[in-house]
Amino acid sequence: MSVHSTNTHFLGTSRHPGLLHRIMEVLAVRKQRRDLAQLDDRALRDIGVSRDEADLEASRPAWDVPHHWMG
Repeated sequence: MSVHSTNTHFLGTSRHPGLLHRIMEVLAVRKQRRDLAQLDDRALRDIGVSRDEADLEASRPAWDVPHHWMG
């Protein structure tokens, strides 16, 4: 077995082609929610989001997203 095929199998891409992609999406959502929580009130007004809405969204777990968000 070559190094490349071993790494591919280790990452789960040979048996579950979408697993690595799904993990990357969840990590991206986590970062977006963390960034949202750090916006000041002026920036939130600019995007039309209240502090309460931002806090609520930021407190959700990274895997808790609408299905259409995950391509």
